[in-house]
Amino acid sequence: MTGPPDRAALGTLLRHVLDLLDGDVAAVYADLGRTDYRPRFSPLVRVLVADGPLPIRDLAARVGVTHSAASQTVAQMRRAGLVDVAPGRDARQRVVTLTDRASALLPVIEAEWAATTAAMRQLDAELPVPLADELYAVLAALRRRPLRARITDTGLAVRRTGDGTVGE
Repeated sequence: MTGPPDRAALGTLLRHVLDLLDGDVAAVYADLGRTDYRPRFSPLVRVLVADGPLPIRDLAARVGVTHSAASQTVAQMRRAGLVDVAPGRDARQRVVTLTDRASALLPVIEAEWAATTAAMRQLDAELPVPLADELYAVLAALRRRPLRARITDTGLAVRRTGDGTVGE
């Protein structure tokens, strides 16, 4: 991308910012020779360190992502040798445990987390409002009134007519 996305393309702008942030954290891991470790692994690793082995559903809830997103990340972590997955109490449940390889990486993961947290504080100092504060405010506003309702209320959205065709 040669420049930032159009202001009206908010989803694209959010993904662009996330790509920049994650890309730079991934570059730090690459500089440390950890090219198989992805920034998205750290929240799951930190929860597993704090809480011990967990079913994917519980892990997703504690991290704040969907079950599907957690399951995909766990699959990537498993391929990287960072977690083991075993059946839980019933056939549908899969319990995730950190491997010895992941445990050996903990000092690097914790150091990167602390450095990233400090770097984000520096970035926040340059912003009119700290980034996390603004994102939590956005989440709260969307919980009060979802974007879908806001779009519908504009009267500009295309709607399906009674005969199944699309009209205005």
